[in-house]
Amino acid sequence: MTGFRVTTDTAGLLPGVMTVSLGPGLPMTEAADSSLKPPPPAPYRWIVLVVISLAMFGNYYVYDAVSPIADLLKEQLGFSDSNIGLLNAIYSFPNIVMVLIGGVIIDRIGVKKATLIFGVLCFVGAVITVVSGSLAVMATGRLVFGLGAESLIVSVTTAIAKWFKGKELSFAFGVNLTIARLGSFLALNSPTWARPAFENWQWPLLISVAFGTLCIIGPIIYWLMENRAEKAYHLGEAEETEKVVFSDLFRFPRSYVYVVLLCVTFYSAIFPFQTFAVKFFIEAHGTTREFGGFLSSMITLFAMIFTPIFGYMVDRVGKRALFMMWGSLLLVPVYLMMAYTSVDLRIPMAMMGIAFSLVPAVMWPAVAYLVDENKLGTAYGFMTMIQNIGLFGFNLLIGWANDYSGASAGNPGGYALGMWIFSTLGFLGFFFAWLLRRRETGPDAHGLETITIRSTEEAEPGVTAG
Repeated sequence: MTGFRVTTDTAGLLPGVMTVSLGPGLPMTEAADSSLKPPPPAPYRWIVLVVISLAMFGNYYVYDAVSPIADLLKEQLGFSDSNIGLLNAIYSFPNIVMVLIGGVIIDRIGVKKATLIFGVLCFVGAVITVVSGSLAVMATGRLVFGLGAESLIVSVTTAIAKWFKGKELSFAFGVNLTIARLGSFLALNSPTWARPAFENWQWPLLISVAFGTLCIIGPIIYWLMENRAEKAYHLGEAEETEKVVFSDLFRFPRSYVYVVLLCVTFYSAIFPFQTFAVKFFIEAHGTTREFGGFLSSMITLFAMIFTPIFGYMVDRVGKRALFMMWGSLLLVPVYLMMAYTSVDLRIPMAMMGIAFSLVPAVMWPAVAYLVDENKLGTAYGFMTMIQNIGLFGFNLLIGWANDYSGASAGNPGGYALGMWIFSTLGFLGFFFAWLLRRRETGPDAHGLETITIRSTEEAEPGVTAG
C-alpha cells in the first residue's frame, strides 16, 4: 500500500508516503491572535501522532487480511486463484482515479472530515467483505475499502504535517509508517496468534473488522484532540494539495520515465506475490499456515528495520540508480529459488525483504531530484496511478496463471508460470534501473549518483551539519 504527498523535506527517509509543506500562514488578524498562543507541547503532539496512526494500522491490517485465508477461500467457497487475485486487484482499481481527486476532496472539506470519511469507507468495506461468501459481495467490499484506504493515507499525512516541522517531520513520518506496517505484520502473522479462527474463512475477516474500527476511532479521537488544541495552541496550516496536471508530464526528463517504469515493475513483483504467498507456501512447500504467514511478513519486517537505514546511507554516498539496480536484481532469483529448489524459504524471503527496503528507500525521494518542486504533485500522482494500474493487472494475471497451470497442493509445479512472471518483472526493474543509471552518469544527469549530504554542505559553506 502506498500513498503520495509532496514535501519540501528532502531527508528521503519515507518512501511511498510523501508529506506536505507548511502553508503560507494565516490572515493578519488571525495570525496576531495565534501568535499569542503557545505551540502544542511535545507530549500532546506525539499522542496525536499515535492516535492518527492507529487509522493507518487498521487500514494496513484490513488490506493484508486476505492473503492468510486464500486457501480457505479455495477450499470452503470454491474460489479460483483468479477470484482471489480479483479481491486485491479491485482494491487498486479505484485508486487509479482516487490519487487524482483525493487531494481535492481533502482541500474542499478539510483534513478532519476527510480523514473520518475515508476511515468510515475503510471500515464499511471491511464489513461488506465478511458478510457473505459471494464473490460479488466480497469484491464490492474490497472496492469500497479501496475507495477509502489510499485517500486515508494521504489525509493522515496531511494531518501530521500540521503538527510537526523541520527535522521532527521525517521522524514523525517514520513513526507513522512503522505503526502502519505493524498492522500488516500482525495480519500476516494472525495464523499464529489467532490460530483457532482459521477453521472458517469468515472468522479471520471478522478480526479484520475489529481492527478496522481503528480507522474510525483514530480519526474521531484526532478530531476531538485537534478541536481542543485549536482553542489553546497555535497549530500549523497544511498547504493545499498538489494537483495532477497531465500536460506537465510531457516536460519531465527521461530519467523520470525510467523511475516510473521501475516503480510499476518492482511493486508488481512484490504485492501480487504476497496475495498468494501463504497459499503458495502451504501448497508448494508444505509449510504450516503459521510459518507461511511469518515468511510473507518477513518483507514487512525487513522494511520496518532497513528502509530508514538505507535512506540514511544513500543520502551520504549517492549512487541512487546503482542501489536501485542491485535492489531490483535481488528479485530475479528469489522466485525461481522458491519454484525449483528446496532452499530454506527464509533465504529468498530475506532477499526480497532487503530489496523491498532498498528500492523504495531510494526510488521515491529520487523523483524530487528529477522534477521541479512545483511539479511534484503531478510527478507523484502519475507515478502512483501507474503503480495501481500495475497492481490491478498483475493480481489478475497471476491468478489466471495459477488457474491456467492448475497450481495446487497436488500440482505444486503449477506455480512455476507465476514465478517466472515475477522473475521477469524483477529483470525488467533491473533493466529500467540500468537505463536510469546510464542516463544519470551521462551529460543529462540530475545528480542521482553524485549528490550527497557532504556535497550539499560543501556547496553551501555557511551550512553546518546538525
